This record gives sequence, C-alpha cells and structure tokens, in this order.
Amino acid sequence: MMVQGFTEKDWKLFRKKAPDWQEAFMEKLTREYLELLSSEEEASEKFWKLEERIREDKKKCGVQMEMKRSNLIFNVVSLIGEGAVSMEELHEFSEEFQEVIEAYLNRRFRD
Repeated sequence: MMVQGFTEKDWKLFRKKAPDWQEAFMEKLTREYLELLSSEEEASEKFWKLEERIREDKKKCGVQMEMKRSNLIFNVVSLIGEGAVSMEELHEFSEEFQEVIEAYLNRRFRD
C-alpha cells in the first residue's frame, strides 16, 4: 500500500540503508576536514574554518536526521542534495517512490 508517496517496504529499506549512507557521508566529510587541516594556512585559520564547517555539516541529514515516516521524502531529497546519496542508490526502492523523489528534485532545483 502506498502512503505519502512510499510503501512500507520503502520505509523499512530506508531505515536499513540510512545509517550506512550517513557513515559514508561522514567519512567523506572527515577526509575533507583532514585536507583542510593539512593545508599551509596558519593554525588559527584552519581551526576556525574547521569549526565553521563542522557547525554547518552537523545540521545536514547526512550527519543527523529525524527518523520519522513523515520526514522520509524530505530526508531522501536532502541526502541527495547534500551528495550523501545518488538516485542510482535508490534502485531497490519502489518505482513510485523513485518517481516522487525525482519530482521533488526537479521542482527543488528548478525554483
């Protein structure tokens, strides 16, 4: 049964995959932080840039998100927008769910 553009199977699959997606995203962020810290800038510059990055990054769904059914579409669209997930990674989800996500993305990036 389809509710709000996704099935129960989609919801369960999301709950299963989300932690791995977040872990991979945070690994990517960690590599970026290491690159920042390895730069030739002064220590104080690196420190404050890192602090700003972490403050902004921890707000992203790829780092933390509210796992509620009502947020499923928003969370997936945000994950894609942040680069934590690609549309290709949604291939196991229902076709209807993928279409809903594509519609949101098209509307989001068109505006």
